[in-house]
Amino acid sequence: MYNIDSTFICNDEIERQNLFKRKIYEINMGKTKKYSIMTFGCQMNENDSEKLAGMLVEMGYVKSDNSADSDIIIYNTCCVRENAELKVYGHLGSLKKLKKNNPDMVIAVCGCMMQQKEVVSHIMKVYRHVDLIFGTHNLHKLPELLFKTTAKNRQRTVEILESEGYVTEGIPVEREDGIKAWVTAMYGCNNFCSYCIVPYVRGRERSRNHKDIINEVRMLGCNGYKEITLLGQNINSYGKDKSDILSFPELLYRINEIDGIERIRFMTSHPKDLSNELVKAMKECEKVCEHLHLPLQSGSDAILDKMNRKYNKNDYIELALYVKESIPGIAVTTDIIVGYPGETEEDFENTLDVVRKVRFDSAYTFLYSKRPGTPAADKPGQIDEETKKIRFDKLIDVQNKISKEINDSLSGQILEVLVEGLSKNNAGILTGRSRTNKIVNFAGDRSFTGKLVYVRIEKAKTWSLEGKLHKPFN
Repeated sequence: MYNIDSTFICNDEIERQNLFKRKIYEINMGKTKKYSIMTFGCQMNENDSEKLAGMLVEMGYVKSDNSADSDIIIYNTCCVRENAELKVYGHLGSLKKLKKNNPDMVIAVCGCMMQQKEVVSHIMKVYRHVDLIFGTHNLHKLPELLFKTTAKNRQRTVEILESEGYVTEGIPVEREDGIKAWVTAMYGCNNFCSYCIVPYVRGRERSRNHKDIINEVRMLGCNGYKEITLLGQNINSYGKDKSDILSFPELLYRINEIDGIERIRFMTSHPKDLSNELVKAMKECEKVCEHLHLPLQSGSDAILDKMNRKYNKNDYIELALYVKESIPGIAVTTDIIVGYPGETEEDFENTLDVVRKVRFDSAYTFLYSKRPGTPAADKPGQIDEETKKIRFDKLIDVQNKISKEINDSLSGQILEVLVEGLSKNNAGILTGRSRTNKIVNFAGDRSFTGKLVYVRIEKAKTWSLEGKLHKPFN
């Protein structure tokens, strides 16, 4: 691995990558070159994949939905949970036959998994058909790395950078959805929750300059996008690493003024950093949606302390109820980990107590997954899988009932819905989301795609709502 300093990314480096783009474009001229990208993990990974696609398009590649006829296949990986890693290995194994049939195909693996030395060593040893390996910090160097891999003296290319001090601007983005867009506001995380590998693979917190974010959102508004989601591992910390940029609430006020954009979302929020100023901005900015994702992880003070979460059960409950009181009708969603090392039945019951008191609209629930390199991986009191599963099922049962009750309360209401397109299961049904991020399905013409409409809710399900078009909005 290589260490680089904060001066590495500059205009000269971007121009250097543009030079490699032109070289590959010239090599590909007159040929139909195809790419496919498979993304594992979070919204940040999705946004990274859009940047990879943007660079490939500038080099003359076109997207393919079929790996078999692709000239380059990229797996953008996640290492937050073990299942994601196992999926990557399974897919890599299946590519061996494709590579044998098409030796000129380039197989690349990048993302968070590649920031772990033992993973890179394993892939190099076991999956010899992989041509290119790079990490999260040198995504912008894809043109140069691809050129090295595909040059006449073809070589296996591995470059993993360790860096914590820079932000790369000027990378093209190829978005498939012309309605909603991810916009990364900051990178990395400083929290070091004991179960989480993110700070080790994504580095420390680095905020983008607010001017760059605002310019990106302004361009999205000009290009017809209706909704943007600001991304950060801990979005509430935006701006705290620099003295010359806006705070996150100030950024929301500025983006709220941008023409064309109708909705603003953001994630993910750490409870310890959710300020009164941010809640006030959410209330006062009419484009900021009434939805807050606020990870709980556990309702036990003892487990929260072991997790290094920096808040306790009562802190969380008071904060969540304050948000609900300040912004009537807001939907609060959360993340919960079941079976953290040392979790007792009493600890778990405390988690259920928070779920019942806060009444989340929905919860992303996970069985604790041991991540090598994190403090929790070596903690005593690892919970057996059967106990985890029993607790997990009980949590799901409690939360599903609450989700259904909340959705039932919406029956008869008229909700603003941003139409995303046709339902995958029914060509006559449109699907979209309310401001509170509820999935809403209703009969309508596909011409409404990308528009805001009003829908009267007629039937509530646990995970979605069904309704009837009330009237178009815009």
